[in-house]
Amino acid sequence: MRRRFALCRSLAVLGRFAMFCCGSLCCGIPLRGSVSVFGSVAVLGCTRSGGGHSPLRRRLSVRGCSRTCSVSMCGGARGFTLRGAAAIGQADAWRQMMDETKAEAARQALFCEHVLAKSGSNVLLETLREATSVANWEHFPAGDVFDPETGAQWYYHSHPPQEGQGEHGHFHCFVRPDGAKGPIHHIVAVGVDPYGRLMRLFTVNQWVVGDNWLEAEATITLLPRFDLHFARPSYLVNRWLSAVLALYADEIRALIRERERVLAAHQQANGAPARDDRALEVTSELGIDLRQMAAGLGV
Repeated sequence: MRRRFALCRSLAVLGRFAMFCCGSLCCGIPLRGSVSVFGSVAVLGCTRSGGGHSPLRRRLSVRGCSRTCSVSMCGGARGFTLRGAAAIGQADAWRQMMDETKAEAARQALFCEHVLAKSGSNVLLETLREATSVANWEHFPAGDVFDPETGAQWYYHSHPPQEGQGEHGHFHCFVRPDGAKGPIHHIVAVGVDPYGRLMRLFTVNQWVVGDNWLEAEATITLLPRFDLHFARPSYLVNRWLSAVLALYADEIRALIRERERVLAAHQQANGAPARDDRALEVTSELGIDLRQMAAGLGV
């Protein structure tokens, strides 16, 4: 069995590869000196076994800095796995990448608010600017907002004011993965005060919005698709709302899972399905503060 390897990127490697049969590869790469690897190491080669050839291509992402270390890789048909210090370094790199993704989302949300404020407006005023009057429960803008490229959809409405709540209304955010005529799935609702400032995120029972029900994990997979590039009613509002869902993606995933737990534990006296119980409206919620979140990310 022979393998030919090409290591891509500028990387000094001292050591040897230990190779095993049955389509599996294990190797230790001792690294000497000050090494910083960003991006990926592409391992390409060809396996000869019994006169046949089986192409091999694996991509390994490594980040970190070490004076003397060993990157241990084990892989077969499904790819390589990092072990030991290399795995810790990869986890750190993943966290750094996610923090930067969140920081960028925070910058986008704050930028949209800043531009609107300079113009004497805010997220709520922009959302309602086409309205001649604002009635409770009425959808704004009329007909909802739908981006046909991503399947993201939303509308804003307000409820009768409740003492001490301070919330003007909320954006109900959905995704239609199969297009405008396909099923619609509620992701999360975003509550704002009368000045359009973020107040809370929450999930609702099925009867509240009448969506096509999906279990928690299936709903979570749709979250990245809530990304609108659409002019109506305001491009800034659409980008702000998209940024908010990206910024709080971890929290939204937790809320969706909590929704599932609450519904599973809920029982009506008459034995009717929990998703139809009018007494259960909000299934999970979380108070949020955009500026506090941004400050925590160094934005």
